[in-house]
Formats: sequence, C-alpha cells, structure tokens
Amino acid sequence: MLAPALADPDPVLIFEHGSLYNASGDLLPGTDPVDLDHAAIRRSGTDISLITYGGSLPKTLAAADELAAAGISAEVIDLRTLRPFDAGAVAASVARTHRAVVVDEAWRTGSFAAEVSARIAEESFYELDAPVERVCSAEVPMPYARQLEEAALPQTADIVAAAHRAVD
Repeated sequence: MLAPALADPDPVLIFEHGSLYNASGDLLPGTDPVDLDHAAIRRSGTDISLITYGGSLPKTLAAADELAAAGISAEVIDLRTLRPFDAGAVAASVARTHRAVVVDEAWRTGSFAAEVSARIAEESFYELDAPVERVCSAEVPMPYARQLEEAALPQTADIVAAAHRAVD
C-alpha cells in the first residue's frame, strides 16, 4: 500500500503495525497497485462476515480456517483503509451473510470497531439475523510483557467464539 499512498496527490497517513515487521510472504509479480479507496475480500463466505484491518488480519484469517473446519463459512473483509471507509463492501458482505463480527485491536469503547458496528446497524439492520459482535482489546494500558500483551489483544480463539455466538 506504500506505492499508491506515495503516488496519491492527497495527504496519506500510514499506520504500520509493528507485529507485522517480521512477517514474510511472497508478493505476486505484476499485481496491480492497491486501491486505497476500497476494502478487499480476503476470503469468501456465506455464513458470517469477519471485518478487520491491519495486524488483526492474520488472526482473523486463522479464525476463518477454524470456523471452516467446524462447518461455518466465514467471509473475511480487510478494510485496508479506515478513511475513506468502504461502507459499501461491508454492507454487501452483511447482505450475503446476515451476521457480522468486527475485529479491532483498539479498545472496545470509542474504537473503529464501534464505528463499523454503528454503520452496520444504521445501514444494514434489516439484513442482520444476529447482533453485531465486536472483538477488541482489553481496556487496559498495553502491557510490555509478551504473555500479557497476548492476553490483552484479540486472539483467534476470541474471534472464533464471537462467530459461534453470532451463528449458533
């Protein structure tokens, strides 16, 4: 996303997730530049929409794998950008699945997950078959110790549990 951000004539603020610095993977050769205005569907599904961004994406994809093993088809939406927020992609996903879990590493109170949940309630309320679930960090100062940090941040098991609450 760095190349399109640098090419954009408007100011772009980039947040890098420190936990992803050591992540590795292959970039597909010849891929088109990332569209900064639209979310990406990282995994298609029919039973529940898992909506996230940034450092929560790998855990959300892992949760989708666990849900698939349990017979639940989860669609994973990677917001990629928070502003502009791609409300259309979220609404379209909720219209397909009728359930939503929003995953955010921020605190539950006043978080972007609260905004996404509010937008779903405002724009897709009649599409929902269950309340919107939010999986957020514990509302404590972020601890430095790795085990405590993992306890405070949303984990794959938390996402899976929220999805089961929405589906069951």
